[in-house]
Order: sequence, then C-alpha cells, then structure tokens
Amino acid sequence: MVRDYFDERIAKSYEARWPEVVDPAVVATIVDFLAQLAGRGPALELAIGTGRIALPLSRRGIPVQGIELSAAMADEMRKKPGAEKILVTKGDMALTKVDKTFQLVYLIANSIANLTTQDAQVSCFENAADHLEPGGCFVIELYIPALRQLPPGQTVVPFTLRPTHLGFEEYDVASQIAYSHHYWHLDGEWDTLSVPFRYVWPSELDLMARIAGLTLRERWANWSRDPFTSESTRHVSVWEKAG
Repeated sequence: MVRDYFDERIAKSYEARWPEVVDPAVVATIVDFLAQLAGRGPALELAIGTGRIALPLSRRGIPVQGIELSAAMADEMRKKPGAEKILVTKGDMALTKVDKTFQLVYLIANSIANLTTQDAQVSCFENAADHLEPGGCFVIELYIPALRQLPPGQTVVPFTLRPTHLGFEEYDVASQIAYSHHYWHLDGEWDTLSVPFRYVWPSELDLMARIAGLTLRERWANWSRDPFTSESTRHVSVWEKAG
C-alpha cells in the first residue's frame, strides 16, 4: 500500500507551505509546455493534487482528468472555480485505471519519487503508457539527487533555507531512499513533515520507459526548455508512445 502523506492538515495549507509552486509565472510556464504537447487533448494528470496545473490547463480548453491518492488534496481542488469540469479518480497512480485514453499523461513536482520501490515506479510508467493514445506523451518533472554535495560521512543536504521554511534531504544511498524533512513556521508555530522518496536518475527512468514501450523524445533542465546538462538540478522529460 502507498502511504498518503498529504492529509487534511497539509492539503489545507499546501499553498502557504510551498508558495513558490503556485507563483503565476511558474504555473504559466508549466501550462504552456503541457498545452503544446496536449494539443486538443485530452490530458491525464497523475497525482493531480489541489489542481494548481490541471485547472489552468483546463481553462485553455483542454479536457483534463486526474488520479489522486489523497482525498484531502482532491477536496481542496473541488473548492476552486472550474473544478467541476475535471473528473478525479481516487487511487494509486501506479495502478489506478480510468476508462479512457489520452494525448498527454503528466506527473510533476517530483511525484514519481513518492513511489518508494522500483517495481512501483515501473508500474507507474506502464500505467501511463496504457492510458496514452498512439503518438501520445508522458511527461515527468523530477529533481536530480544532490549526492555530489555529500562529503564522506555526511548524509544530509539542505535544499530550502528560508525564514518560514527549512528543508533537508537525508540520503540512504544503500536503499536509494531520500527522506525529505520539512520545518515550517506558520501562524506563529513550527510544523514538520518528513516524507521518503525513491530518488531516480534520468537513465533509470529511460529504462523504465523502455519497459513500458515508450521512447525518450526530449529532456530539458526546466519547463522553459533550457538545455539539460551535468550541472542541472532537475529535469523535465518527455517520452512518446509509438504511433
């Protein structure tokens, strides 16, 4: 069973905890990228969350559906204008099916790493491929593990150092698991969240895609399509299903 870390406490304060991800300029760049791939759609978002991308993509006239494990996150989306146009199926993104195929399936904000076994991640690729129309694309956004920053004997790397949000990644290299530890100062009090991720290199994702019958089409350092290099800290990858 996949554990749901995004309960009502997190869902209701999601935008306050991660204000950078709901910045209008950030959202617009992501939506532009996805809309170009989707064409007239339809599109399926795995781990649709509170709808920060699905809702503006839907407003572009692209039919969007979603799969979401967290009922609390989906409930927050339903409170927003336009949510009535988006059908959300509750379930595990690696296994849950909807009775439809799509021109675009996308999984962003490091969400593939929430699946903490290789088998589950492969299953997610296979599930995405099963939902794609011939010629359709699967898009993933994922961070690059910061292992180059670890000197001998050290296991923790900071990734966010702000007055209201401290974040530290704790790496267990033997198991390929990273524990993200968050500390927020909200409404005058400190709150914490620790979540395990299975970090994955782009090359391993490409092998998962091949297992699922997908081929790498393009890879970028970000949604603005800057070149992906050895210094990139994240990537946006697009795999295509044969037409």
